[in-house]
Parts: sequence; C-alpha cells; structure tokens
Amino acid sequence: MEKDSIIVLSGGMDSVTLLHDYQQQIALAITFDYGSNHNAREIECAKWHCQELGIEHIVVRLTLLRELLSSSLFEGAEQIPEGSYGEENMKSTVVPFRNGIMLSMACGVAESRGLKQVLIANHSGDHAIYPDCTSDFIKAMDGAMQAGTYDHVSLLAPYTQLSKGEIAKIGKRLNLDYSTTYSCYKGGEIQCGVCATCVERKEAMREAGIEDTTKYEQ
Repeated sequence: MEKDSIIVLSGGMDSVTLLHDYQQQIALAITFDYGSNHNAREIECAKWHCQELGIEHIVVRLTLLRELLSSSLFEGAEQIPEGSYGEENMKSTVVPFRNGIMLSMACGVAESRGLKQVLIANHSGDHAIYPDCTSDFIKAMDGAMQAGTYDHVSLLAPYTQLSKGEIAKIGKRLNLDYSTTYSCYKGGEIQCGVCATCVERKEAMREAGIEDTTKYEQ
C-alpha cells in the first residue's frame, strides 16, 4: 500500500491506535504542542510509537494558542474536572476550534509533502463535548480541505462513530500496550487516575477486556 497519509498524533489511546491500525499508509505523523498541561507527556508517547514503527514524526509548536484561547487545559492541574466524561463536566476543557486549527496545518503539510490524506482519531464519545469532533465538522472540514488544495487533500476519520471502548478493542487486536500512551489532562509525570479522561480511559479498557498496566496516582 502506498504511504500517502499524514496522521494527527497526540500520543493518547485513540490516535496511537489509529497510528498502528493504519501504519501501512502513514508516511508522516504530526504532533501539536499547543501549550496544554499534558502536551509534554503526550509528545514523549507519540515519539516513542513512531520510532517503534519507523514512521517520521514532527512536532509543531502552537503554544501561542495558550495566550489567545480559553480552556482549563491551559490553567493547571487543579482546574481539570474529575469524575464522569460528560458534556457539563468536560466543557471547560474545550480548546476552541482546536481540531480545525490542527487539521488546517496538517493539510498544508500534506500538500507540501505530496501526501493525499490526513487522518484524525476523533470518536463518538467526544461529540457532545467538542464541536470539532462531530460528523458534521469532519464532513465540512473534508470539503474545505479538498476545495482548498490543488491535490484535493482529503480527511479520513474512521473512528468517528466508534466509542472509546470499541477503539480499545481494536488496540487489543493489534496487541497494543496502552501503558505507553498518555491520557491524563492534569499532565503529571504519572497519570492521576481520577480526572475525567483517566476515568474514561479505564472504562474503555475494562470494556475491551484489557488488563490496564498503566501507572496511576490513584
């Protein structure tokens, strides 16, 4: 299969699963450092997986977003919600139009590199919380990318209708070790285990029947 794709890779469960799932067509992985609490830990994981697969990896600094946009992801660990991964609890973690900004950059890099497709690992659990993870957004962004590039670079988001548990089941089939991924929005050296993203991570692995070997603070 021709390697004609670029992936937006955070270093979390979903994008790392997509990286391994579609590795045969991925020529380049791009990770964005946008100044969040957890970026540094995620970048380490993203880099490690790309090295394991022999996929080129670049980090793009977008730390200006921290100064321009409002989100609890920029405000320190104490501002990150704990408990359920639901709309009201997680709304403070929205970084306005984050995926749109990142996908625009990835699209430009793709066309510059002669690549035809951008991959992103949004999933159904994000829809109620993050407007730039919905099916409508993906469809509109795909249209904008194709219309705005000479090579009609397309957007592929194959997990849009899947739950995080279903993504974890794909990872189980691929024999992924999820302890080599990072999810915690608090951004500590060890994942906290109680913030909403950690809770969602644990629930997904339980649903998939995966023994969770991740180290958590609690």
